[in-house]
Amino acid sequence: MGRQGGDAAGRENCTEREGRRKQLEQREAVCSWHGRRISGGATLEGNANTRFIQAMPRSLPRFARFVAALPFAALAACSNDSPTGTESPPPTTVTVPPIEREFRGMWIATVANIDWPSQSGLSTNAQQTELRAILDMAQNTGFNAVVLQVRAAGDAIFPSTLEPWARSLSGTQGVDPGWDPLAFAVTEAHARGLELHAWFNPFRAGNLSDTSRLAPLHFARRRPDLARQFCGQLWFDPAEDAVQDQGIAVIRDVLTRYDVDAVHMDDFFYPYPDSRCPNLDFPDSAAYARYAATGGTATRGDWRRANVNRFVQRLYTEAHAVRAHARVGISPFGIWRPGNPAGITGLDAYGSIYADSRLWLQQGWVDYLAPQLYWSIASTGQSFPALLDWWLQQNTRQRHLWPGLAAYRVADGTTSAYSASEITSQISQARQRNATGTLLYNTSVLKENRAGLTTTLASTSYVARALPPATPWLDGSAPSAPTVSVTGPSGATGVLRVAVTAGSSEPLSWWLVRWRNGTSWSQRLVPASGATVDVPGTSGGAATSAIVVNAIDQVGNASSEVLWRRP
Repeated sequence: MGRQGGDAAGRENCTEREGRRKQLEQREAVCSWHGRRISGGATLEGNANTRFIQAMPRSLPRFARFVAALPFAALAACSNDSPTGTESPPPTTVTVPPIEREFRGMWIATVANIDWPSQSGLSTNAQQTELRAILDMAQNTGFNAVVLQVRAAGDAIFPSTLEPWARSLSGTQGVDPGWDPLAFAVTEAHARGLELHAWFNPFRAGNLSDTSRLAPLHFARRRPDLARQFCGQLWFDPAEDAVQDQGIAVIRDVLTRYDVDAVHMDDFFYPYPDSRCPNLDFPDSAAYARYAATGGTATRGDWRRANVNRFVQRLYTEAHAVRAHARVGISPFGIWRPGNPAGITGLDAYGSIYADSRLWLQQGWVDYLAPQLYWSIASTGQSFPALLDWWLQQNTRQRHLWPGLAAYRVADGTTSAYSASEITSQISQARQRNATGTLLYNTSVLKENRAGLTTTLASTSYVARALPPATPWLDGSAPSAPTVSVTGPSGATGVLRVAVTAGSSEPLSWWLVRWRNGTSWSQRLVPASGATVDVPGTSGGAATSAIVVNAIDQVGNASSEVLWRRP
């Protein structure tokens, strides 16, 4: 019995010694990797007792994260600070908040110098300074997109072989201002984390008073047979194929040459009825007669709607043929037809300007629809919530539906003027109904901070920053997680430098960088063309304890998050 027990004890001691030998070998192997980058972008950092993972995607399966963490646990053996084997407490769990999503846009009108530039004939520096100030205001207020009017009436705020320079820049149509406002606007907007949507008017040609001043390149000058006079205005006839070809060509040109995030049209198709010219009909009899002569049997109204429908469908198809990920948006008049829903009165856009906007939404010919709901919550004949509910019910294809809000009515001097709280209340109503964004018209009111609207938005509705919603029907796949490394803090301000590398060759739009100070999170959206982002080392008296990075692709899909924690 004694001999047998002694043999067993000896075998046990040998087993223990062999186990310790293998542990030492494993320790040496692990320690030799201390500080090197490992697959998936993770890095072992500093002393082993810190034991944190830099740049591990949090979306890894639980087992994979456990396996990936094993080398970090083993690094504790590399430290001589704890000879008794006592370990430091595990790091605090980082709970990363979900990405906030909401479209927050504002229209910047250039026609007649409504919003920008403030007047024609300004120097390049003055025009650029004004535009930067608008974009700064948008960023600081919490907007994430601007809708810039680039083709107001057969002219352009960008160099074009198809159309002349806009008069709003120099004061004379066709005069080169000496710079490219659209290229400048795209770069400056993206630098501030703002999308830029290019806004086109395909059928407005100008005022009759402009006729003698049209530049030689203007389409109405080159093809006067396609222009129509209507109550002091000049229009391109939507029935004419050459008119539609011209409009599509201009939009394709912009999509080809500029990194715009979307193309956008407003509510002008056929002209609105004008009280100055009662009962005046649009002069398209010759085109309608040609249609009838080929066997067409539709009524004049149905034929006009078909002309607009044809353009809208063609725009959606051809825009995506040029840039598959660029969105297409339209902002129609807010009432489709009176009585829809019950109790709604007002202009019949379907019958008066021949815009069947419900059809466009239900056919999926838009990526977003922004009906102009320019009436108050308390209105009876044009109730904001009733109209919004109706539009949401029509959205059977689940496209983005972002109502347009009449910021221009805030303190406008009329008896029906809005207060600033009307706009914030409408934003709240849209959120309650799961409308995923809003657009405000116009920029001038926001620049003025009229009745405190801009500061109210910044401190209430937009205090938490948000990204525009993704558009998964254009691309439903999330991009690969990036590789991230963090250095610092360094410099007088103690910034942390975040270096980001794409996880694949898929084109990206943004890096979303978020960081935690105490219990508060901040974020910055930066173009993915950049490789580094500086984050404050401290804020509000608290050190930056965690940084999270997501890659955002061209339709807004987010990658899994990559987390860095301060050791």
